[in-house]
Amino acid sequence: MPRIEKFESGHFETAFQYRYFVPNKVDVDWFWNSPLLNKLLEKAAIKLGELNSYARMVPNIDLFIQLHVAKEAVVSSKIEGTQTRIEEALLPIEDIQPERRDDWQEVNNYINALNATISQLERLPLSSRLLRNTHELLMQGVRGENKQPGEFRQSQNWIGGSSLADAVFIPPQHQLIPELMSDLEQFLHNEEVFVPDLIKIAIAHYQFETIHPFLDGNGRVGRLLITLFLVSKGILEKPLLYLSMFFEKNRSLYYDKLSAVRTKNDMLNWVNFFLVGIEETASRAVNTLSHVLLLKEQKEEMIDAEFGRRSTSAKVLLNGLFHEPTITVEKAVALTGLSFKAANDLVQLMREKGILTEQTGQSRNRIFVFEEYLQAFGYGEGK
Repeated sequence: MPRIEKFESGHFETAFQYRYFVPNKVDVDWFWNSPLLNKLLEKAAIKLGELNSYARMVPNIDLFIQLHVAKEAVVSSKIEGTQTRIEEALLPIEDIQPERRDDWQEVNNYINALNATISQLERLPLSSRLLRNTHELLMQGVRGENKQPGEFRQSQNWIGGSSLADAVFIPPQHQLIPELMSDLEQFLHNEEVFVPDLIKIAIAHYQFETIHPFLDGNGRVGRLLITLFLVSKGILEKPLLYLSMFFEKNRSLYYDKLSAVRTKNDMLNWVNFFLVGIEETASRAVNTLSHVLLLKEQKEEMIDAEFGRRSTSAKVLLNGLFHEPTITVEKAVALTGLSFKAANDLVQLMREKGILTEQTGQSRNRIFVFEEYLQAFGYGEGK
């Protein structure tokens, strides 16, 4: 039974001209004596409870989930070097400049993978199979087609550097992956290991990133694993919490803490860091939902007071904007059932009232954005 403070992470082995790391298995009982860890665990659990309570009070909560997903996709992909703005991520590919379409594809793969996997959790357990399915969706397209989508790697990969010779970290050889991933899966589901689930997923995220089972996309799948686990355990009632923003904000610290587990056996500081991330992210999500609810209430009051006979159609369009905050007149027609002219007049009225902003500066093929909603999620104005 390993004590977190005395954890032994694994050992290095030599192959040809490089040394790779073999992590110790994690499907064991864990214990600790750290009062700080207990306090951080309590604070994180309380904030998650607040988020769940708030989500239950929000009418039509599913309206707001899609932008959470899009935000996560943009930020998680940014960590990997992809540069797509959330406004772009929500547009169809034909509206994206050709030189930016690869980045757009990666972000939208992430959105599709997350939505599909959350849906699959209703009938499949969180497992290596599910993670491979997620990876296959994530890696579709030009950049991922040669990276064995949906399959554990069959060759050696590395982290940092340009080759095995100057790599910062070299994960275990591919022959070890099935056994290590099987152990990780058992750990996630082992009800006889009496470890709080928030600590369990902190350990599991570290272990997954250390195994690095795919040729590419390990960071994105590993961050998705956190949300998937919390949803599958019922700890998170809706997929409203994503740690990518916290990891991006503290990127150097994130990598340093993971590395310190491997090089210094410092699991305690990694778990503490992870729990701080859970608390901060849950608190931010509660504040975002509060802001969004207030915004929705204000806009509905404005529509009631100022839109007259168009108020019913305007509220339908407003609800559509909370689901997806970019719109064209054609999309407004589809949402409201109005004629093109009537939908165009309604969009122009919403623009005049400050609800929508036109993005292209063109007279044709215009795209309108609900900027205040984006800003509630930390976008726009440098937030």
